[in-house]
Amino acid sequence: MRDLYLVRHAVAERRDPERWPDDSLRPLTLDGIERFRAVARGLRQIGVEVDAVLASPYARAWSTAEILREEAAWPSPEKCPALEPPSPLSTLADTVRAGADAELALVGHQPQLSELAALLLAGSERSIRLELKKGGVLCLRFADPLEPGAVALRWSASPKILRSLGH
Repeated sequence: MRDLYLVRHAVAERRDPERWPDDSLRPLTLDGIERFRAVARGLRQIGVEVDAVLASPYARAWSTAEILREEAAWPSPEKCPALEPPSPLSTLADTVRAGADAELALVGHQPQLSELAALLLAGSERSIRLELKKGGVLCLRFADPLEPGAVALRWSASPKILRSLGH
């Protein structure tokens, strides 16, 4: 049995085409950074360890993955173009299957992460509706081979719960 962690990026600046004509460059807010540091410490406190971290190259997701490296002692993130919006869910699912031999964390965006979770849990990305708050984490458990509909939700934690553990 292995675990797959889905981490939504921390709170980012509001969309503003004047400041960030390229939305992929939109950064985390200072408050988002500080709050997510506590989330990452909460993950470390409960003993969450991973072998690899795949992250969207978008600034807000990449910064979130770097905070996990700094505060939770997770590995340095690897850029994963399949986590860039609006990449097809099938491409992301193939990427996850390829990395399924390790405890893996994905750091990315909505709705892609919740759609991936729905696909893995119920066999279709539209079969269940999940809400993953910014800075929230889902832990999914699976056995080899990783197949849609054959994954269990081990736990889900809001950023508020994880921050309380990290203070």
